[in-house]
Amino acid sequence: MDFEILAPAGSAECARASLDAGADAIYLGLKEFSARQSAENFDVDSLKNICEYAHLLGAKVYVCLNTLVKDGETDCFFSSAVRAWNAGADALLIQDIFLGKLLKEIYPEIVLHLSTQGGCCNEYGARLAREYGFSRVVLARETPIGEIGKISKIIETEAFVQGALCSCFSGQCYFSSFAGNNSGNRGRCKQPCRKLYSIDRAGFEEPAYALSLSDLSLGRKLNKLHAAGVTSLKIEGRLRRPEYAASAVAYYKALLAGRDAEKEYRFLKRAFNRGNYTEGLAFGQKNGFLSRNVQGHIGEDVGEVSLTERGYFCKSGFTPERGDAFKILRCGREVGGAVFSELGKNGFYLSSNVRLFGGDRVCVTTSKAACDFALDLSRLRPVKVELVFEAGKKPYAEAAGFSFEGDELLESAKNSPLTEEEICACFEKTDALPLAPAVSVRTQGAFLPKSKLNAFRRSFYEGLKKFLLPARAQLCERALPQTDPGGGLAARKRAVIAETPDENADIFICKPCEYAHIPVRGKQERFLYLPPYFTSEDEKIIAPLINSFDGIYCEGYYGVPLAKKYGIKLFAGTGFNLTNRYAVSEVRKIADYYALSKEISAREGEPLGKEGFRFVGGGIKVMDLIYCPFSQDCKRCDVRKEYTLKDEEGRKFPLRRYRFSGTCRFEVYNCAALSAEKGGNALYDFSCAQANSMPTTKGRSERGMQ
Repeated sequence: MDFEILAPAGSAECARASLDAGADAIYLGLKEFSARQSAENFDVDSLKNICEYAHLLGAKVYVCLNTLVKDGETDCFFSSAVRAWNAGADALLIQDIFLGKLLKEIYPEIVLHLSTQGGCCNEYGARLAREYGFSRVVLARETPIGEIGKISKIIETEAFVQGALCSCFSGQCYFSSFAGNNSGNRGRCKQPCRKLYSIDRAGFEEPAYALSLSDLSLGRKLNKLHAAGVTSLKIEGRLRRPEYAASAVAYYKALLAGRDAEKEYRFLKRAFNRGNYTEGLAFGQKNGFLSRNVQGHIGEDVGEVSLTERGYFCKSGFTPERGDAFKILRCGREVGGAVFSELGKNGFYLSSNVRLFGGDRVCVTTSKAACDFALDLSRLRPVKVELVFEAGKKPYAEAAGFSFEGDELLESAKNSPLTEEEICACFEKTDALPLAPAVSVRTQGAFLPKSKLNAFRRSFYEGLKKFLLPARAQLCERALPQTDPGGGLAARKRAVIAETPDENADIFICKPCEYAHIPVRGKQERFLYLPPYFTSEDEKIIAPLINSFDGIYCEGYYGVPLAKKYGIKLFAGTGFNLTNRYAVSEVRKIADYYALSKEISAREGEPLGKEGFRFVGGGIKVMDLIYCPFSQDCKRCDVRKEYTLKDEEGRKFPLRRYRFSGTCRFEVYNCAALSAEKGGNALYDFSCAQANSMPTTKGRSERGMQ
């Protein structure tokens, strides 16, 4: 199978570990506009260095500029894109598809990939990305395998195969933003989904990690991804340690080479493993996504605790070393940690600060052997180096079609001429370049001081590096075009998202709880609400009725070609995440109505014109869940429309259920409803009854997303 293995690089150390393990490409972020602001990230100089290192190994570097960009940041964004490209980036990952379109128009040389934050999960989103100049889409993690096959026929695809899963559909999470004023769309997610919650349903009242998903691992599904036409296998983990990135690369390389990857798999679990892995939604898995009992790393299960006179003993075939550490699970829940004490017969003894019980499970979470294996991996580019050092001639070196000659003639040796061994030993040092030189020397009676020999070697390898690196024409920064974000407001309109018509609304956006039974009535201008996750099976449900509406209100980019296909109006919803005038200017060409991002403040929205709808009232949807938080135990389900999540601080977050294509999906709403200042075109969301009865907040009216 021919795949690109794409590895994370949150730091230079992680980048080198991934490349040394054999990654075909790495992805990383700059200091600004990176969706992982808490990673170490790169400045332009460090990016240039790692690009050179990668390119010498024949690998690629993709740079993430995948956050939402505010109107006052667009100049900086475009400058960052040019500087990243000039530093050697092979592609840029962009979240804002409209900003990406403009970037491609101004700089057609730049290769663009649509970030998973763009939410591409169907062929319509893929078509728009290709039309706008993108070369690849990073698939939403929820994309079914059938949709992946359709998308791959339209545009190159990159699929997540390993690492953390976001609880919310890609690019549509506002939980951290509204609950803690740290926007995930700005790279500052504080992961409220990983916290403890209780749910007001029998069997779910006790606090648990009710939204925390197990990590993804698709090693057993590579054949199906290959058949679907996937190009790149993406490993999540820019916040993980170097040994994790290297272990993940080693595991997938072993699989692709057809080797038994059991050792690599065990080492990967020890590097990081949340919830013993899941195969996610792509292949129809219906439950087992959640890691309700343990939120963090649980490692590899190696045995169970026995109580002996000498202390806690673990009967196991695993042989630990000094420095290894363990997590102890009891009935699936973490109860504490332990460290290796000493070896015993058929196992080992543990030391722990907490009381352990017989039968407790022992999981190794820090393994010296696994770490050493990962970080000792080496990858060098073979190169044949031919050297000539003869008295009376200039020193000469040649490799890979590159030749280099010294400036001065070599002196004749009076006592100790240069030997082949001395010259070989010198040129086996590659000055940190990832090269494996096979050195051959012809020398006769020549003398050269050691300092000059080293200087010649350094000059040769510097020249060879430049010769081997691909040429890249440097781009000059170009002025951004003038754009009109929207003229004066012709008439103030009130748009309402609800299940049943609102008599006071100018535009009724029908958001049903059951898409198989969509009510078609109302006197106002009527739009059908379409969520960010939308498949061909969903389209079959709404196709017979879609022309009974004036148009669609869509939360994803896919709505642009979908509305065009059916010849109906498009209301670009808040899920389009419009945060700057260039995106607004583009949307005005293709949509009849549009809403600004619900994360920007009223002040930040002023430069974006007056035509856009501002979300000013009702329940604030903060997450779209494509899985069942009740493990899809349908036979015992009470099938309520709404539930309540309660966090450790006592805050209550409404949980709304709806059905599409015969399966349940869920939405999480903020613990406070919105009641912002009115004026202009106003958008309200009254679809969740419980959310609208919550205490009110002014939302992002002052500060905007951080």
